[in-house]
Amino acid sequence: MPGEARGPWRRLASRLTYENAWIRVREDQVLRPDTQPGIYGVVEVKSIATGVVPLDAEQHTYLVGQYRYPLDEYSWEIPEGGGAPEVDPRLAAERELREETGLVAGTWDFLARVHLSNSITDEVGFVYVARDLRQAGPSTPEGTEELEVRRLPFAEALEMALAGRITDSLSVIGLLLTERWLRGERFQLP
Repeated sequence: MPGEARGPWRRLASRLTYENAWIRVREDQVLRPDTQPGIYGVVEVKSIATGVVPLDAEQHTYLVGQYRYPLDEYSWEIPEGGGAPEVDPRLAAERELREETGLVAGTWDFLARVHLSNSITDEVGFVYVARDLRQAGPSTPEGTEELEVRRLPFAEALEMALAGRITDSLSVIGLLLTERWLRGERFQLP
């Protein structure tokens, strides 16, 4: 809302500059914390992000490899995707796990609610550990995805994140929190 104070920022005006099925981009005229006028571009993400760290009985996990267009790079990630904001994020996580790996889980543990790039977007993500896994069929990626699924020891996936071979933020967060979770640490629900 124009003229509305946001912490030390004051929004004077706002205009929509771009919109598609996944995002809206707006440009705000603002007074910065130093009281100087400025602009701020904000990407509003229309879905929520979900990430799943699947763990089988042998402490193996599953990573999904795919080409990421904005980066022009191949990326190894935990199973992840988007969901409608009005739907339980765990249901989106269950769908993504099944679509990307063909797996279903009998037990789900919530790890965290996170903001993925809070300097330019409002995107929120939810991270889960999925256990008691069973193969329910083949992966069924969307038409925009060409996926490779890899089963590996969880410790190896964690090392990939720590060595910078996994750079996707939701994946790094998920793997690091899962390592703490495996040591018995439990997290406060938001």
